[in-house]
Amino acid sequence: MENQEGWNRTAAVVPSLNPTEQLRSTVDGLLAAGFSEVILVNDGSGADTLHHFQELARRPQVTLLTHEVNRGKGAAMKTAFAWLLAHRPDCPGVVTVDGDGQHHPEDALACAKRMLDREEVVLGCRDFSRPEVPPRSRMGNRITCAVFKIFCGQTFSDTQTGLRAIPRRYLPALLEVAGARYEYETNMLLALKDRRIPYGEVEIRTIYLEENRGSHFHPVRDSWRIYRLILAHFFRYAVSSLASAAADTGLFTLLSVLLAGLLTGTALTAAATAGARVLSSLLNFSLNRRVVFQSGGPLGRSLVRYYALALPLLLAQFLLTEGVFRAAHIGDRQTLLRTVIYGLVMTALFVGSYVIQHRWVFAPEKKEERNEQL
Repeated sequence: MENQEGWNRTAAVVPSLNPTEQLRSTVDGLLAAGFSEVILVNDGSGADTLHHFQELARRPQVTLLTHEVNRGKGAAMKTAFAWLLAHRPDCPGVVTVDGDGQHHPEDALACAKRMLDREEVVLGCRDFSRPEVPPRSRMGNRITCAVFKIFCGQTFSDTQTGLRAIPRRYLPALLEVAGARYEYETNMLLALKDRRIPYGEVEIRTIYLEENRGSHFHPVRDSWRIYRLILAHFFRYAVSSLASAAADTGLFTLLSVLLAGLLTGTALTAAATAGARVLSSLLNFSLNRRVVFQSGGPLGRSLVRYYALALPLLLAQFLLTEGVFRAAHIGDRQTLLRTVIYGLVMTALFVGSYVIQHRWVFAPEKKEERNEQL
């Protein structure tokens, strides 16, 4: 009962830059819906828009926080989170709401109730198949969702949503997430997996006023910041894999030379491949678990899954490498050419291995990924 009734103690956070009259409608709607407090953040707005903030600050349920200069949406959200943690000990969580009218108060309320009922971060997600969605928003969301799924192993319906309900217990962790502008919201999504924070989705109304002309999102600059963060996650995997590949290839070359007097043909390829892969896989497992995926899952489970993947990959590496050697008539003593072919085959298996490791080997436990239970 506490969780079901605590929504009216949940605060709505509204960051705003150079607002229009729509801001007043947004705040009044949230208060009418039952939110006990709205934390309004003026992120360095111009003098000609200050009257909107001054008028709303007269309401007893509105707390106005001000940035003297524009610092970005992410910084505004962090300011509100930090203030709430310091001054509202009984507040169970927050709901972030855009002040441009895109988020309906009833949807914000639904997110708050779901957050308290399941103790998870809740994303208010729009239906991008609807005709009123501007083409650039539809395409941008499709691309970003695909990038998240491929490179981060996370599935979202709406990566651009600003309507998010966050339980109080997760605010300190999200305050530590990097980013001051729109990239902060992307970093927050990445942090949900890295920090094993459960999350879910609630479908909300799809509202675009004047094709979203009131948005302060800069298509080129802010998109670059967002994709740079996502690709940085993949870059860590690439560095780990390159280090392991270098060790693997070096060991394969060394073992091929050392064993050339004892073994020939298929036996030589198999022995050198197996020895190199066993040693380099231990390095790769350690780097991926601690640095790339930052897995906090059981070591034994991850290790079993890793080698359940590594063994088929080892077999594929051997069969493909030996197949090329035979087809191209490459002899046992052609060490340099054998090494090049071995490296090319290993690269071909690279992306598939990344996806499986992200989604299965180092994935959080299912009880922590409650979004899959929706």
